[in-house]
Amino acid sequence: MDVSMSFSQDMDDEYEKLIRRMNPPRVVIDNDSCKNATVIRVDSANEYGILLEVVQILTDLNLTITKAYISSDGGWFMDVFNVTDQDGNKVTDEVVLDYIHKSLGPEACFSTSMRTVGVIPSTDSTVIELTGCDRPGLLSELTAVLTHLKCSVLNAEVWTHNTRAAAVMQVTDDSTGCAISDPERLSRIKNLLRNVLKGSNTPREAKTVLSHGEVHTDRRLHQMMFEDRDYEHRVVDDDSSIQDERQRPDVCVDNWLDKDYSVVTVRCKDRPKLLFDTVCTLTDMQYVVFHGSVDTEGTDAYQEYYVRHIDGSPVKSEAEKQRVILCLEAAINRRVSEGLKLELCTTDRVGLLSNVTRIFRENSLTVTRAEVKTKGGKALNTFYVSDASGYSIDAKTIDVIRQTIGQTILKVKNNPEEQQQQRQKPPSQESPTRFLFGGLFKSKSFVNFGLVRSYS
Repeated sequence: MDVSMSFSQDMDDEYEKLIRRMNPPRVVIDNDSCKNATVIRVDSANEYGILLEVVQILTDLNLTITKAYISSDGGWFMDVFNVTDQDGNKVTDEVVLDYIHKSLGPEACFSTSMRTVGVIPSTDSTVIELTGCDRPGLLSELTAVLTHLKCSVLNAEVWTHNTRAAAVMQVTDDSTGCAISDPERLSRIKNLLRNVLKGSNTPREAKTVLSHGEVHTDRRLHQMMFEDRDYEHRVVDDDSSIQDERQRPDVCVDNWLDKDYSVVTVRCKDRPKLLFDTVCTLTDMQYVVFHGSVDTEGTDAYQEYYVRHIDGSPVKSEAEKQRVILCLEAAINRRVSEGLKLELCTTDRVGLLSNVTRIFRENSLTVTRAEVKTKGGKALNTFYVSDASGYSIDAKTIDVIRQTIGQTILKVKNNPEEQQQQRQKPPSQESPTRFLFGGLFKSKSFVNFGLVRSYS
């Protein structure tokens, strides 16, 4: 049975290689036709997941996708992306442009592209994946255990959403600086971390996975939280539920029966990696995007997808429709940067992350999201923190924390008082010209362009 499946897989791989040789992918980068963005056109033989991998490559290069036009009906993939760098300018860095050509052009191999940028190479380190119930001080407790077990955290990303927490950490042995390979030690690390995650007496399961394989952190975090069902609604017993409802993304799913498509539309505040987050979730839910359009204007984003399930059918029931809506809302909200942003830059040392998060906890701050990196002996960490009791953060508390850690080491990126004023602002009224194409983005907008054809 296994031999037969392996043979079948090999045949599929050879067939895909043949199709690629006959129809090599083509990428055109145009810095002339658009005034304020670099236009990237990608043509390729179509295959499941190719849209996500293209978006992933562009996103991992820290490029912002301001507009996109997606068409992959039939056997061909034809997409156009308008992108800018982090400063909102056209992409002119020759190294980046050359990488895009190599990653998306004839030399590309999409099945392995995700192993290049944005991937943790863990042959010299151990990757720890954690999922459990969120609570104040959780990150402090986890890092304290790792420090006690003589593990150094090289890189980590932590997300919290809807009372759940997920983390992907890259650690090494303190003494050797290499991956941890002793099975007994790995088992002890796994069990102690799981005990910390279980500490809140929640009926939901806590998970701890250790590996030495390569992992794309953002995609794994989405998958982990999706598997943990963080999209399910939970009771919120404080006033923040009112504010959450105001900021809730507007996600709609309707069936276009004439063409057997489900039309998914998303309206929300724009932010970096938004397109990756929504496409990643649709792919992980096994939906194929046949056509789509993405547009941003100011702080607003609009996305429209024409999708079918991988089995060829549109959304079949109201329950499935609601699940798609909830999962996309969760994907958008997981990376929303709630709380005060703090940036730490200092010489890396053993126990640094544990000490910093302990100071946060002792001052009644909880970490809602974290990005931990080490490069050239330097720790470059970003924390989003909020008051553990739900109140606005007192500026005096931040001053105390900065004095304890070091005024030049820990920087505040947004003022607590300004943050509070932003939260109190009423929601803006939607303008009839809010989106570039206005009323064309309806359930049948692509009919107006003559772009939608069914090959089923």
